[in-house]
Amino acid sequence: MTIRDKSQEFYANIIDSVGDGVIVIDLGGTVSLMNPAAEEITGISRRQAQGTLFATLLKGETILLEMVGKTSATGMTIVDYENIVLKKGKHLTPVSATTFPLLLQNGEPIGTILVLRDLTNIRELEEAVRHADRLSTLGTLAAGLAHEIKNPLGGIKGAAQLLELELPADSELRDNVRVMIREVERVNRIVEELLGLASPRRLQLTKVNLHKVLGDIITLQKRSAQGKNITFQQQFDPSIPPILADEGLLTQLFLNLVKNAEEAVDEGGMIKIVSRVISDYSMTQKGERRSRMVAVEVSDNGPGIGKEQLEHLFTPFFTTKATGTGLGLAICQKIVSEHRGMIKVESPPGKGTTFTVMVPLIQ
Repeated sequence: MTIRDKSQEFYANIIDSVGDGVIVIDLGGTVSLMNPAAEEITGISRRQAQGTLFATLLKGETILLEMVGKTSATGMTIVDYENIVLKKGKHLTPVSATTFPLLLQNGEPIGTILVLRDLTNIRELEEAVRHADRLSTLGTLAAGLAHEIKNPLGGIKGAAQLLELELPADSELRDNVRVMIREVERVNRIVEELLGLASPRRLQLTKVNLHKVLGDIITLQKRSAQGKNITFQQQFDPSIPPILADEGLLTQLFLNLVKNAEEAVDEGGMIKIVSRVISDYSMTQKGERRSRMVAVEVSDNGPGIGKEQLEHLFTPFFTTKATGTGLGLAICQKIVSEHRGMIKVESPPGKGTTFTVMVPLIQ
């Protein structure tokens, strides 16, 4: 192998290792190079792409064709961050694109380089921030309402209890009074949940063994679900060390998600809990080093959640249950937010539901 060949192989290896998609188009408009990231983003293999006209390969992507054509004709660098969505089968991928000329050392143009960056993760993070902002505003309002409601509730309950004592033991009215007391207690529980949503307790951070928390929850729910014959599967990454978190709040979070999954499946259903370290996301706080994320997925094989319902799933008081308050998932999101993480849900029609919780891997 000549020095020139070694040099070309060296640069090709560098391009292959780049996380963004890179496509090189020669002066004739033919694709001469495509890295693995570009294959993943476009859904087109490099074997299929190389030697094919770029205009034929991505004939439906008008913006990309225009960008490549303009850079090829003028030598200008063009950046478009917002307006591109690539179609990969039925899947839509938001991307940013940059085109710039490929030049020899003497400045002679020999082609165009197109760089594509998958914005899916960034869009998910942006949506998580918007959810958190809405939740914070609603929480402030809810805290004021909850405090105002608790005092008259206590008065109503006290008066009802006194009335029950005054009525004869065989009075039919005692049943009505008991209904009053039960409903007051139900409203009080909702108010307590509202207060928990609006003003969560200060995090009590300790070294938490995530798998012990999840294992205890699975053991507990196996017992409560014995009559439904539900199967629990767990797939834990043994390399995950104890993380810095609030054990009580994490237990509340995952117990809620597992209970929801249990309610979603029928007799003989399956619930799967998976933990893993992910590199797609990382969190950085000022003054701290970059931190990887731990993901915990809680999946069920139930009927799934409708698209319209998915959009409102974390909204306080939105519920699909006959007896639900609609605060459980809002509180889950609040707990995740307090841990500087994010939560997302996927539910393809008829294929069950997966909640994914991501928190920083801080030791």
